[in-house]
Amino acid sequence: MRVLMVGAGGVGGAATGIAAGREFYERFLVADYDLDRAAKVVAKLGDPRFAAAQVDASSADAVAALCREHGITHVLNAVDPRFVMPIFHGAFAAGADYLDMAMSLSHPDPDHPYEKTGVKLGDEQFAVAGAWQAAGRLALVGMGVEPGLSDVFARYAADHLFSRIDEIGIRDGGNLVVDGYDFAPSFSIWTTIEECLNPPVIFERGRGWYTCEPFAEPEVFDFPGGIGPVECVHVEHEEVLLIPRWVDAGKVTFKYGLGAEFIDVLKTLRKLGLDRTTPVRVGGASVSPRDVVAAVLPDPATLGHRMTGATCAGTLVTGLDKAGEPARVYLYHVVDNEWSMREYGSQAVVWQTAVNPVIALELLAGGAWAGAGVLGPEAFDAVPFLDKLVEYGSPWQSREQ
Repeated sequence: MRVLMVGAGGVGGAATGIAAGREFYERFLVADYDLDRAAKVVAKLGDPRFAAAQVDASSADAVAALCREHGITHVLNAVDPRFVMPIFHGAFAAGADYLDMAMSLSHPDPDHPYEKTGVKLGDEQFAVAGAWQAAGRLALVGMGVEPGLSDVFARYAADHLFSRIDEIGIRDGGNLVVDGYDFAPSFSIWTTIEECLNPPVIFERGRGWYTCEPFAEPEVFDFPGGIGPVECVHVEHEEVLLIPRWVDAGKVTFKYGLGAEFIDVLKTLRKLGLDRTTPVRVGGASVSPRDVVAAVLPDPATLGHRMTGATCAGTLVTGLDKAGEPARVYLYHVVDNEWSMREYGSQAVVWQTAVNPVIALELLAGGAWAGAGVLGPEAFDAVPFLDKLVEYGSPWQSREQ
């Protein structure tokens, strides 16, 4: 296996640190628009299997050319979702398999954005699934933590715990605190604005996909790992678009524990138009307001030494167990920031995201996972993945509600 990872930011840097301890690949090329940033990531490893390269992630031709130059077999997309489609197309053009952690962007219904879906997350990728399947190539989409591990949990619950699933609810929360900052997101603010301010999507059997207002239906969820109760709200996320394609569930939702202050900041950004991605003229320059917001906030990858607390990603499943009795189980994964910084030098949120595509690559390299087309994590056997997560030293857990 010869891997090209596009993106040397927080998640990309964490992925290389995790992959450096594994033996399933021959080459791991780290590419970024900023060659110096990619080179610094590689230099930290001191591993001859890794190399740095420059690439324009907005150009499918550039991605394809880099793949051909280095004989790449698998492309791992570790940049924000606005670059999904060029990297996706570039991998296909070069005959490589593809993995990402966030799917192609959505576009709200122009007339009824809080009732009907428009272009959904991943629609652009699923539209060409037939071409990937015909070519015998695999695009494994949504293979981070959320989406990703949360989808694996859904598959595991369907196969091993439940005879009927009434609802699958992804619940994500944490108690991370960044010392010295009034406001410092622990993940890409560009992506956070995108998923939190877009109309959230809900799935119901018989109704299909529909939308609601951002931050709707708040509920307090008691997270494990010492995190405790956190208010969670509806947020647009890929699991709701992925899980129903492979898992029979009456309803699928995603709720994120943002907190009142974070929600207020996001609402203010929207009121001021600072969430927009369309460039505006400022003097002699043309800039995207959202890019300005990202530029003035600290890089999440650099905050680990200032962070305390833990983050939890999990899947709450309600229905009937294998004996036909009512059951409610939360399958989850907790990462403590002190542990991830001590063991890998990466803050908890980016490490928790990065470990999952590395495991997926190892399963593909060994043949435990195989397929063709555009597939989500739910399309594969969950057990080999969850076993690897334990092997990697970060076990998953479950809790009866």
